Amino acid sequence: MTLLEEQRDTVATRTGIKLEITRIAVRSTSKDRGLSIDPSVFCTDAAAIVSDPEIDIVVEVIGGIEPARSLLHDAIAAGKPVVTGNKELLANYGAELFAAADDAGVDLLFEAAVAGAIPLIRPLRESLAAEPVQRIMGIVNGTTNYILTQMSEGGASYAEALSEAQSLGYAERDPTADVEGFDAGAKAAIIATVAFGAVVVAGDVYHEGISRISSHDIEMARRLGYAVKAVAVAERTGWGNGEPPEVAVRVHPAMVPVQHPLASVRDSFNAVFIQGDAVGELMFYGRGAGGRPTAGAVLGDLVDAAVNLASGGSGRIGRLVRARIRSIDDLRSEYYIGLEVADRPGVLASVAAVFGRHGVSIRSMEQHGLGDDARLVFITHECRERDLQATLRDLRGLEAVHELGNVIRVVGDENPQ
Repeated sequence: MTLLEEQRDTVATRTGIKLEITRIAVRSTSKDRGLSIDPSVFCTDAAAIVSDPEIDIVVEVIGGIEPARSLLHDAIAAGKPVVTGNKELLANYGAELFAAADDAGVDLLFEAAVAGAIPLIRPLRESLAAEPVQRIMGIVNGTTNYILTQMSEGGASYAEALSEAQSLGYAERDPTADVEGFDAGAKAAIIATVAFGAVVVAGDVYHEGISRISSHDIEMARRLGYAVKAVAVAERTGWGNGEPPEVAVRVHPAMVPVQHPLASVRDSFNAVFIQGDAVGELMFYGRGAGGRPTAGAVLGDLVDAAVNLASGGSGRIGRLVRARIRSIDDLRSEYYIGLEVADRPGVLASVAAVFGRHGVSIRSMEQHGLGDDARLVFITHECRERDLQATLRDLRGLEAVHELGNVIRVVGDENPQ
């Protein structure tokens, strides 16, 4: 609201359209929000706003599934463009809302739902509509990126970095949605849906969090030439012969080569790296969280919706097909593996034999003494997830293996700068 007040004249000069806030639905009209807006604008009846024939465009930022889902359906049915930042709703019911908006010939715009201030959805929907996008990899959660930055650059433990993120307002009191990958997973589902033209919902996304990442993992990654980042990856792994696309979408910690553009993304910033057949490699970078960055994305969509409404047009996702979701077991990746083992003759050979039995090839290995024990650190060649998991199960069964440390996927080696 504040940003709209600040930019109203600029928008009018550039577009010829004057935006006016007509009604705002809130839980309580008595709360002092510190805004220079006529108090009579506020009400508690969101449904009345949606049905008001004097209101042209509806903006929804209440979050959650209901009543947001019903309100958006009602607004679309009434022929009103909708702007939303509701990633939970779109990651679960986006397909039905996109179809409803297409049928009604109105906009459903949601730039703020994915990467804060970064203009990502519009380029995917418009500029790259004819581009065979193969892979999207990004940092789409500012909280986890801030935590990992503090661990990497400030030497903080995970608990210390999380506490600092909470004190700065980057993390909620209950940080589960961020640190366990649920927030990034919802965003990844939306990105995959738009990029591949296929229905992907939050439940299709494999996710792991960062809560087990240790300072030792961070230091080992640095020594090996990597940075640890929480990444979202969406890949189109098959499309053709009249079959629906096969799509793999996942969120997890990863070791990213230091020369890769994503490795230098710090603090609460987000970045998304796109690979396409024709355009090659693109990267979008910017503030991924915060009130004004998010407001900027909402306002951009609002201006777009107003311009389209005035011209009689709309931006559409198009008809989506049902994706075939590829199991995480079929993922092919390189892996970082840490083991603590008894430091005696024959142990390394027995460990190597387990890798060989499951067809997992070792690319590099380091050994560090720990008194009577030793720490072994492996980087594998690319292998299937199911083979890697079988290897880990057998390693846990070896008498000489005292502890199996974190296993972190290695990504980005195939995309050198």
